[in-house]
Amino acid sequence: MSVPVLLSCRQRHESWIRTPFPAALWQEALNRGIAAVKEDAVEMLASYGLAYSLMKFFTGPMSDFKNVGLVFVNSKRDRTKAVLCMVVAGAIAAVFHTLIAYSDLGYYIINKLHHVDESVGNKTRRAFLYLAAFPFMDAMAWTHAGILLKHKYSFLVGCASISDVIAQVVFVAILLHSHLECREPLLIPILSLYMGALVRCTTLCLGYYKNIHDIIPDRSGPELGGDATIRKMLSFWWPLALILATQRISRPIVNLFVSRDLGGSSAATEAVAILTATYPVGHMPYGWLTEIRAVYPAFDKNNPSNKLVSTSNTVTAAHIKKFTFVCMALSLTLCFVMFWTPNVSEKILIDIIGVDFAFAELCVVPLRIFSFFPVPVTVRAHLTGWLMTLKKTFVLAPSSVLRIIVLITSLVVLPYLGVHGATLGVGSLLAGFVGESTMVAIAACYVYRKQVSRPRSLPRCRETRAAPKGPQQEAARWWHPTFVPYLHWVHTAHQNSRAPPVWVSLMARVCQPWVSFNNKGIPYDAVMYRIP
Repeated sequence: MSVPVLLSCRQRHESWIRTPFPAALWQEALNRGIAAVKEDAVEMLASYGLAYSLMKFFTGPMSDFKNVGLVFVNSKRDRTKAVLCMVVAGAIAAVFHTLIAYSDLGYYIINKLHHVDESVGNKTRRAFLYLAAFPFMDAMAWTHAGILLKHKYSFLVGCASISDVIAQVVFVAILLHSHLECREPLLIPILSLYMGALVRCTTLCLGYYKNIHDIIPDRSGPELGGDATIRKMLSFWWPLALILATQRISRPIVNLFVSRDLGGSSAATEAVAILTATYPVGHMPYGWLTEIRAVYPAFDKNNPSNKLVSTSNTVTAAHIKKFTFVCMALSLTLCFVMFWTPNVSEKILIDIIGVDFAFAELCVVPLRIFSFFPVPVTVRAHLTGWLMTLKKTFVLAPSSVLRIIVLITSLVVLPYLGVHGATLGVGSLLAGFVGESTMVAIAACYVYRKQVSRPRSLPRCRETRAAPKGPQQEAARWWHPTFVPYLHWVHTAHQNSRAPPVWVSLMARVCQPWVSFNNKGIPYDAVMYRIP
């Protein structure tokens, strides 16, 4: 079954959210900028890899604010609140960058915990300081990306990502011919990273102001659920942020255990360098599967915010499931073709990153382990998108805890089984992914069972409808609002139970003459109390 059978061209175009393909490409471009410096290339690659992985720990949770824009931002007021949250988060991340670069905390985290030598530690902390302003730019870009995705401007979001990649590749090529190669080689990938982020952020902000700003209302009306509060945004965001934070911190934890397992020797530096080179290459065939979780919120008609945008064709849950399966199959095929075909993975590393053949051979086994990542990633993304649509992200929080537990357990146990170096790191990452996906599946089953087994209850009523005046309605007005829900429960229990208790039958018979129910089973006067 091919993808065109599952979704129409327009639907596929609208649902194809910004993929991490560009992210993997620009990471390779930055690694190439470092590897081009032949003097201490491995040391420079390890320093940048440590700094970049720590930086992603701070910026990673901000990228999930894209989902807040996708689900909550329906007006200019909502957008202002989302941007304010991201400005504060970017400022906090910049403060942490500065503290780690200059304080003893940074020396302990980088030098002591990772068991790297003084030269690698100093370069890592310096690179981390240079990256202090990046979280703010990345946060602004992600916030507007979510708003654009809500209004089906995924093509614009993809163009912004591709422009990011092009800008970084161009600036790497330019800076390699400058004096920075001799004076401060670390600035080559970092300045290129900033220029790419600037291009992406500018493209997304201009796209928002041109296409969306003038068509959304100043405030959200009752039909859209009213204005979203900062509290609701943060309550929705923090479980997703926690999950992504654990995903981002997984890489520094892996680097830490791999480095300590090899005793901080030259083999440890080489292992960290192998992980730095293999992460983006291994992530390339499956990383884009994570964006499947944005398909459910973007197309589900039960989400009131989707009333702002109308599509000509209807996308059902069955279409989304088939689309997800085809994406997983495509990713698995790419992984096995790239990493199990002889000499293909080595050629990718040599041609793209610029490493030598001996170093590329050491990356083959870790890359082959990456071939099994698509299955747990697809399961996690599909179920997470469904839970996001229901706004029940809080059930996802335990999955992040289990991921860390399984990851650390694998990093401790596998060395006793003879697994060391980069193979230890990637194998432990796979175990963590499987554990996380399993917990997400359990959480989704829990929510589904609660929905199926939920007892019949009255629907919420947003407006009080005028009820016909009569003696029954007038008599019902004396009921206290806090008693009305219990009155409804007694009535429904009497109607639905085969053999109700005696006191239920008596209460129902006593209450029945005073309350009149409309054709939906809702007491006329109860509508003003919003019975759930």
